[in-house]
Amino acid sequence: MKTISASIAVIACIILSFSVFSAEAAEKDTVFVIEIRQDIDKSSMRKLGLGLREAERAGADYIILHLDTYGGAVDAADSMRTAILHAPVPVIAFIDMQAASAGALISIACDSIYMRNGSSIGAATVVNQNGEVMPDKYQSFMRGMMRSTAEAHGRRADGSWFRDPAIAEKMVDTAGVLSFTPDEAIEAGYCEGKAESIDEVISIMELDDCEIVHQQLSWIERFILMMLSPVLQGIFLMMIVGGIYFEVQSPGLGLPSVIALLGAVLYFSPLYISGLALNWEIILFVLGLILLAVEIFVTPGFGVAGVIGAILTLTSLIFAMIDNDTLYFEGKLNLRAFLEPCAIVLVSTVTALILSIWGAARLYPRKSFAYIAQKTELKGDEGWVGVDTESIAGLKGKEVTAATEMCPSGKVELDGRQYEAVMEYGSANAGDRLRVIRSEGGRLYCVHLS
Repeated sequence: MKTISASIAVIACIILSFSVFSAEAAEKDTVFVIEIRQDIDKSSMRKLGLGLREAERAGADYIILHLDTYGGAVDAADSMRTAILHAPVPVIAFIDMQAASAGALISIACDSIYMRNGSSIGAATVVNQNGEVMPDKYQSFMRGMMRSTAEAHGRRADGSWFRDPAIAEKMVDTAGVLSFTPDEAIEAGYCEGKAESIDEVISIMELDDCEIVHQQLSWIERFILMMLSPVLQGIFLMMIVGGIYFEVQSPGLGLPSVIALLGAVLYFSPLYISGLALNWEIILFVLGLILLAVEIFVTPGFGVAGVIGAILTLTSLIFAMIDNDTLYFEGKLNLRAFLEPCAIVLVSTVTALILSIWGAARLYPRKSFAYIAQKTELKGDEGWVGVDTESIAGLKGKEVTAATEMCPSGKVELDGRQYEAVMEYGSANAGDRLRVIRSEGGRLYCVHLS
């Protein structure tokens, strides 16, 4: 009987110990670490979003944002600070050297800030790609974001701000931009302490017995983040524009069309996956391509369909790069969120056109281009007849007959011979009587007989 009682006591002790151990394990905090040690752009914005979702799935109690950046795109920073403010668990910023410009905005959105010795925070003045200070309307928008982000943390029991909005606003002051060292930030209430590593941050927060989980990206996610690089996005834009340009110059569904479509897929895919490119923007792009195809293959010349198609295509490319949530802030239109993508698209478009025009003359004569472009020489002694520009110049004022539909280009006939022709304005049906008003580039330019 004593043996049975002793056995029961031992089993009870084991069960009690296991319960205590399980309770302690259940109470163990989880700290999730996200690294943003790069320029602030669409890639870092997506990386943060993925990290926040992964932290939620992991049941994290705290998130540490390992930050080292000189800043970047304001629209991406706005999306990131909004995501941090709405995070369900405390987000702690560990500034590992720099949190400048857009990085300062992201840091202020965090619940706590720890800084490494030698680091700095601030200098949030809005500048362009050349480092020149933007007009005051852009600074005003940035000051509003900095101020409202600081106010979002509320006040202490004594009524003082947890993060003084006036100090946040001064970080955007063009007259005397404000930056803090760790000691200055602590004094101003913009830093909770100094730390040399994430482990030290955890120690200061008295979370030594926590579980640390680092964000893990799959190879697919790393590939998507790479494709969101502004440099690659610019290259994809040039593929689209350059392919369309070559197709317009030499109609025929060939390599230029393939390059343009490939560029479109590479451009839109990562933006769509990231939630930036919306369905209506892709539909707008496809509609623009259809109108351009109609202009190239159905109604040669560059008329209404071509102009509308080009406008729709460029508009879709611009808006696909915009985070639509950042277009309005506190009821005001955020022009910078629109102008930055607009500038990228327009610069890439102009660059692509210049390179296409420059490269066309050099690619066509090369043997390596023989499989892409027709370069056969048409010789007169082989039976080929070229355009005699001098003879067609003498046709000015002659009456001719439209041999084909002219919308606006086609063929006209005079004395049994056909000539390439273009309507000066409008279009003509086959059989219409026309008058030649001039010749240029081996073509006749015609108008309807009055």
